[in-house]
Amino acid sequence: MSNTQLKLWEVFTQKKDGAPYEHAGSVRASDREMALQYARDVYARRNEARSIWVVPSDSISASSPKDTGPFFDPANDKAYRHPAFYKT
Repeated sequence: MSNTQLKLWEVFTQKKDGAPYEHAGSVRASDREMALQYARDVYARRNEARSIWVVPSDSISASSPKDTGPFFDPANDKAYRHPAFYKT
């Protein structure tokens, strides 16, 4: 199987229990088991991760940089969403 036929997987790692998962990078693999093994070999070989998630890249939805204004504008006019008027 050539590199262009392999599926692209996004890798997220957790450094310690209770910590958030962070995007570590990407790997190409034929299935989820291979993606998990490749991710372990590349992103956790020196004990940098406690846990790993692999997600098919085509399953991730993201906003576009060109949509920054219309997509995020509705939140800017709601000052009550920010803890500026009360103590936390």
